Amino acid sequence: MAGLINFEDEKEVQEYLDNLGMEYSYQCYKEKNPEGCQRLADYMEGVKQNFEATAQVLKHNCETYNHAESCYKLGSYHAVGKGGVTECLKSAYSCFMRACDAGGKKSIDACHNVGLLAHDGRAMEGGTTDLDAARRYYEKACAAGFAPSCFNLSALYIEGNAKGLKPNMVAAFEYAKRACELGHVWGCANASRMCKLGEGVEKDEKKAEELKNRARELHGVQKEKQIKFGE
Repeated sequence: MAGLINFEDEKEVQEYLDNLGMEYSYQCYKEKNPEGCQRLADYMEGVKQNFEATAQVLKHNCETYNHAESCYKLGSYHAVGKGGVTECLKSAYSCFMRACDAGGKKSIDACHNVGLLAHDGRAMEGGTTDLDAARRYYEKACAAGFAPSCFNLSALYIEGNAKGLKPNMVAAFEYAKRACELGHVWGCANASRMCKLGEGVEKDEKKAEELKNRARELHGVQKEKQIKFGE
């Protein structure tokens, strides 16, 4: 049938891939299609293994069209200095924030990364933590069902901070429980401990045991996945 590719023919496959790259480039730069630019970036990274070209397309798509996935990927490149871009956590932070605020694919991952960098402090002015920003962006990701953000919020409220974030064990338990519901092992473990000790919630040995068993179950699933991956 016309249009079918013989993937056993190396020359035919290469011609197909070259045509695909030209099509994505046309979509990006001529049709000014942000999704076409993202496809071009994925093509340059995954097929051509040309990370410098990938970074250029990501930068164009992020800065011109505010495309969430491209901004997120560009932030990842800045975090490690990939593709010839400057290794800079402040630049990564800026890209992740754009991706988070833009919405769409990878925006929730980006919100979590903004929270992490604000929590860590190295991307912030003066190299100091911004727990208020960390809390806000963790909350945004947690509300969208991102378990690690819910767990980190729980940890924030357990620890508190001298700069104004007061410990709040009730909030800490609620976020640990939410993280557990979303499949986070340590969220379940912490919620179980808090139930057992009556921290942020009434003591409840039965509920503590249920949460503990859920943590064990999730841990077992993770170990099974790791074993299968290594086989």
